[in-house]
Amino acid sequence: MPVFSQSYPSKPVRLVLPYPPGGGSDIIARPLAQLISASMGQQMIIENRGGAGGNIGMDAVAKSPPDGYTLVFAITAQLAVNPSLYPKLPYDLIRDFSPISLLGIAPYILVTHPTLPVKSVKELVALARAKPDELRYGSAGNGSGAHLAGEMLNSLARVKTVHIPYKGGGPAMIDLVAGQSQFSYLTYTSSNEFIRAGRLRALGVTTVKRSPVLPDLPAIAETLPGYDSAVWYGVLAPAGTPADIIARLNREFLAALKNTELRQRLMTEAFDPIGTPPEQLGAYMKSEIARWAKLVKATGTKID
Repeated sequence: MPVFSQSYPSKPVRLVLPYPPGGGSDIIARPLAQLISASMGQQMIIENRGGAGGNIGMDAVAKSPPDGYTLVFAITAQLAVNPSLYPKLPYDLIRDFSPISLLGIAPYILVTHPTLPVKSVKELVALARAKPDELRYGSAGNGSGAHLAGEMLNSLARVKTVHIPYKGGGPAMIDLVAGQSQFSYLTYTSSNEFIRAGRLRALGVTTVKRSPVLPDLPAIAETLPGYDSAVWYGVLAPAGTPADIIARLNREFLAALKNTELRQRLMTEAFDPIGTPPEQLGAYMKSEIARWAKLVKATGTKID
């Protein structure tokens, strides 16, 4: 029986985050969900379903009824990278989901321990060339955004730095601040206080261009043309969700992203709000899946 937007939504909408609570996705998804709840007259409930690089949450949504009551709020890892990293996914990213909107983009920040004698991306690359297999960078785990950001630097700069996978971004950052590793790629939210206190040194951002929030920090691409390892956020529904419900949800997310107070709040987290039509997110996902597949193949990156 078809569901039409005149009666939608008639009950709460679940917004699945395929990560444990407390991460960067929560910081963006929760205020968005609050605004949309008020606008739609039904609660948009955040549900964290972490595990397997986000694949558990993605699979749960892929197999949910396509009625607009279960959505997923995911990032680059799930929306572009995982199809290349995991030999067998229990779902097909393009076939099993209906895009709603590309919500925005944020950089990782390339940071070093202050004892490392470099003050720019150029100097880091020069040091890595002089000391192959000596510089260590930590990440939240194999296949994480920071891991792939490091592999992209290795590939484009033609250097060899050593990846140290941790069980989460928190332990990776603790060891970096303690000097156990020498550099990493961290979110603005997690690294900002350490940078201000001089306990970490920021060298650049992983977006193609400088962040509007951090205009004085160069993009890595200014030193390594073609470097682009940003975090982007999208929201999807199960495939087969009626077009009028997709259109309604798209309008709700775009309206929330235009809220002045929310935009200012998100930009303090270095999140650049975008908001697109559904088909634009679909096309972007396809191009990004192809782009990351090349890097994964070229670097031999694997999930253990």
